[in-house]
Amino acid sequence: MGAQEKSQANANPMQRVKVYRLNDDGKWDDQGTGHVTVDSMERSEELCLFVIDEEDNETILLHRISPDDIYRKQEDTIISWRDPEYSTELALSFQETTGCSYIWDNICNVQRNLNFNSLNSETFHSMNSELRELPPVELSALPLILKTLTESGIADQMRLTELILNDQDFFRKLMDLFRICEDLENIDGLHMIFKIIKGIILLNSPQIFEKIFGDELMMDIIGSLEYDPDVPHVQHHRNFLKEHVVFKEAIPIRDPLVLSKIHQTYRVGYLKDVVLARVLDEATVANLNSIIHGNNAYVVSLLKDDSTFIQELFARLRSPTTLEESKKNLVHFLHEFCGLSKSLQMVQQLRLFRDLMNEGIFDIVTDALQSQDKKLVLTGTDILILFLNQDPNLLRSYVVRQEGIPLLGLLVKGMITDFGEDMHCQFLEILRSLLDSYTLSGAQRDTIIEIFYEKHLGQLIDVITASCPPEGIAQSASSGGRVESTKPEILSNICELLCFCVLHHPYRIKCNFLLNNVVDKVLLLTQRREKYLVVAAVRFVRTILSRHDEHLINHFVKNNLLKPIVDAFVANGNRYNLLNSAVLELFEYIRKENLKSLVKYIVDSFWNQLVNFEYLASLHSFKVKYEQCLESSGTNNNVNSVDPRKRNDERALEKEEEDYFNDSDEEDTASASHAQRAQAQPVLSNGVAASYSSLSPRSGGLVDYDDDEDDEDYRPPPRKQSETLEEDEGTMDSLRLKRKSASSKEKEPELVKKQRLSKNPKSRDSVFAALCSTLSQAVLPSKKNASSMQLTPHTDDRSKGVGEQEDSSNSINSSNNSSSDEEIHRDKEPTASRSCSDCMHGGSDNRQLSGEDCALIPPKSSPEMAVNGT
Repeated sequence: MGAQEKSQANANPMQRVKVYRLNDDGKWDDQGTGHVTVDSMERSEELCLFVIDEEDNETILLHRISPDDIYRKQEDTIISWRDPEYSTELALSFQETTGCSYIWDNICNVQRNLNFNSLNSETFHSMNSELRELPPVELSALPLILKTLTESGIADQMRLTELILNDQDFFRKLMDLFRICEDLENIDGLHMIFKIIKGIILLNSPQIFEKIFGDELMMDIIGSLEYDPDVPHVQHHRNFLKEHVVFKEAIPIRDPLVLSKIHQTYRVGYLKDVVLARVLDEATVANLNSIIHGNNAYVVSLLKDDSTFIQELFARLRSPTTLEESKKNLVHFLHEFCGLSKSLQMVQQLRLFRDLMNEGIFDIVTDALQSQDKKLVLTGTDILILFLNQDPNLLRSYVVRQEGIPLLGLLVKGMITDFGEDMHCQFLEILRSLLDSYTLSGAQRDTIIEIFYEKHLGQLIDVITASCPPEGIAQSASSGGRVESTKPEILSNICELLCFCVLHHPYRIKCNFLLNNVVDKVLLLTQRREKYLVVAAVRFVRTILSRHDEHLINHFVKNNLLKPIVDAFVANGNRYNLLNSAVLELFEYIRKENLKSLVKYIVDSFWNQLVNFEYLASLHSFKVKYEQCLESSGTNNNVNSVDPRKRNDERALEKEEEDYFNDSDEEDTASASHAQRAQAQPVLSNGVAASYSSLSPRSGGLVDYDDDEDDEDYRPPPRKQSETLEEDEGTMDSLRLKRKSASSKEKEPELVKKQRLSKNPKSRDSVFAALCSTLSQAVLPSKKNASSMQLTPHTDDRSKGVGEQEDSSNSINSSNNSSSDEEIHRDKEPTASRSCSDCMHGGSDNRQLSGEDCALIPPKSSPEMAVNGT
């Protein structure tokens, strides 16, 4: 064989493969190792895969490359496929990835050429020759019709659809053959007809669907699909549709077109979901769904536009003579009618629901919710949910009316009633939608919320307390009595609704909870055996704390409300479950939000119980947060306890200084002789007017300053004991006078002046100091400006020579302006008075002589000369 020689010549590691075949046990059998090539067969143009054994040059594999998508490339070194000729799985495992890629590219190129050639030759040739007309619909021609349907390409399918639609008698003749074969029990013919009908449906033509789904052909089409060759037994679809499916008319529908669409819709749905559920592709299923959707819209449009039909429907629902069974059917019909309205456009849906509300559909639902039939109650809730999904304001506007108030009560009652089915969630969703504060308008919101909180919230809380009695009552009930049990799902839904109310109505919830101890009652759920109810109670507390309401937080601390949660957490032990996570998340939230009162309350009250869980990161961080709170509170207490005393001492000292200066101003104003003497004094040696020296509070000697201790080199000469005693007595007298009331100051101003003036005569030292300052100004004129800017430590403040005279001169100018203002602002502005005194200190410091100027003063001069010589 030429292919063998070529393979032998071109043998290389890149084309070296192993051939595998999948056996019946699902295992791969090794067929040998060789070299693979893509080449044409002898005397044929077909391209094939050749694998020649590397040892004996025998052909291990010969495979015609198919245009179908049967080849798969796996892991870069394996090509596998299912051989349609031998119905077996084959695989080539390559030694090199490059060889695998090379052969894979060759296979893809061959497939591309095959498909292109078939498109250019076979398809168009068949369109122009074979499919000019369909084969005759006869029993002998059934195999040819089947072959035409199954082997046609895309272009052929379009041509087939056109030919079938043009032949008006095609389906009628085909159904006649079906009945003949069924009468003759020709199973082969029935199997072929099944495949033909299935192939026609898979053409997915809406025009064909319109023909075969008509009333004349529909049942025969379904009958022909009963004979599936892949199913061993015959299916009885027609028998089910005729005998078991019953069409109930709650109210007579007189339009035959509406009836036809209703029947067609059901049968198409049955065909899609039951008969051909295994066969249909997604495109065909979508097309069938569009037919169902269109039929529903058509039926609802015709019925809603028929005013007599709607009026008759509600008249029968309200009539007291209507039987109970008939009313149930009418309610079920009304529910189905509202559900089918989804097929309408949005504007038409809104118009329909408004018309139904005006006809009184909510009154009908109210009656249905009071029924003992649980299915009827479920149907009523479904109708309400349909309205809420469409336009919630329609139901809300009804509930706020006087006739709609009972409906809200029935919804609450339904939520706490055990129906034995999962209906509680429906009541919960309806109530949440009615109480949603984000979508309600002002008047509706206030009315609905007020009705709910005044009349119905207490019912929900009572259900919790009845199902979770306190410990004492629970023990007595367990010993002999019986406690009313409530379904756990109901309690869980109540907690969900309460959490919703906390988020949406914080003010109402706060007032109601604080007045009625609702939190205490809800926390009774922690005594329940069901863990998810305990978690629901924890979630309820977490929701309340998220509001950051101080009154509610204080309510928790005051009434020790977290004790049940801590007890449940401790009782849970080391089990890592939802309860453990919920409580830890609650503690973590309190810590992160810095709720200090709760942090202190939890640690102070329950740390003896929680200390066993301190190894958990959340509780350890919680304890650290508690210690930080204690430190911060201790610091604040220290600041609050120390600062007032400091402020009081400072204010007392400043007040004494102000009183002193006020007294000196009054005294100096009265002594004219001293004022004239002060005015007669010239500018001092440093160029500053002598009258400004009175601004310095140091002349008073009432406050000690740090500057007094800095001058360690200066040693003032000792004064005479008599002068020291006289000055001490004068200072004490002045302090005593300052503590007197304002009335005593007004009565004895002259006496105070005489006492102070008698103890502070102008000494000769002050005259000598003035002379020295004059000499210093004459000798060192160039250093005049520099000395005015330098500061020198001042000496003892006990001498008051020239300084007092300068005080008197300054007080004449300022006493009239400041005497009244200082008394008014003395207590209000302690800081201002302190800054004023600092300015006075600065003024006196600026008037001190520099070190060079002080050298002119005799070292044995008196303290008065050292101070006042400046």
